[in-house]
Amino acid sequence: MQLKRLVAIAIFFLSLVILILLAEPARTIVIADVKFPEISAKSAQIIAQNIYLSPEINQAAPVLGCEIQPPANPPDPSLPAALTSLPIKLDRFRKTLIGSKPNKNSSVKAIAYSPKEIIALAAASNYGDRYFKDLAGKPADLLPIIVLHETVGSVDSVISFFQEFHTDEDNQASYHTMIALDGTVIYFVPPDKRAFGAGDSVFNSPLGREAVQTNPRYPSSVNNFAYHISLETPEDGMNDSYDHSGYTEAQYQSLAWLVAKTDVPLDRITTHKAIDLSGTRIDPRSFDFSLFQKKLGEYPRTKEIIIGCPATTS
Repeated sequence: MQLKRLVAIAIFFLSLVILILLAEPARTIVIADVKFPEISAKSAQIIAQNIYLSPEINQAAPVLGCEIQPPANPPDPSLPAALTSLPIKLDRFRKTLIGSKPNKNSSVKAIAYSPKEIIALAAASNYGDRYFKDLAGKPADLLPIIVLHETVGSVDSVISFFQEFHTDEDNQASYHTMIALDGTVIYFVPPDKRAFGAGDSVFNSPLGREAVQTNPRYPSSVNNFAYHISLETPEDGMNDSYDHSGYTEAQYQSLAWLVAKTDVPLDRITTHKAIDLSGTRIDPRSFDFSLFQKKLGEYPRTKEIIIGCPATTS
């Protein structure tokens, strides 16, 4: 009788362990199901020199504006974005407004804050047009949202990956903007274009479930109306753990400074984890939303960054 009881207890605990393992939350998977390549310090220095000093990197700007509707049966949905012969300039990413006044909550630091800004335009294969209608011809003019990510990779590895021309659609990825550990703001994709920042995704709002399908080979996503911002992950977060030491004060300051220029309301600022339908994304890990909200309240809300199609934005 004693033996049967011991066997039953052993079976119970074994079953409990199996259930715990099966119920374990999904581990972090970096953006767009790809892993940013690790590069040596010497290579990182070369990449940084090319990006920061070489005008050839940012020569051709993408065509301004949006398209009406994605083709239902495109011969090649991964065709690169159309480029002009004009050089890309900062005002394509944000237009400085003259005479914007601080609000009553503005701190001295917020008024004086001005982060370093860098243009590192993504390769034309890694972003696309925004559309007024979805694949089925239904209106897709949803209000903009901001999606917060983290890189799980260094700034240099992300830049290197985004600036490589990828013919395989599964490897095409981008953010609109990235914020480095030192607060530097790096622009990849203009806000009128669709960055490939989220896969199978939806934004749950008071109006319902919001998503738009623009590619017949992939499910609906938020990309058509999203502005993707990523924070560089600290060194102790370059893994699949559920948290890390957190982001720097400079990153929160730059994030608040940047988001305030979009005029997107707080209830339409979300995270990769919140919109993801695959159950595999948990970024940005260790994000202090209360601290971000406090800093955001110190900046005047402007419309220097127009998310979507400038010609149709009121």
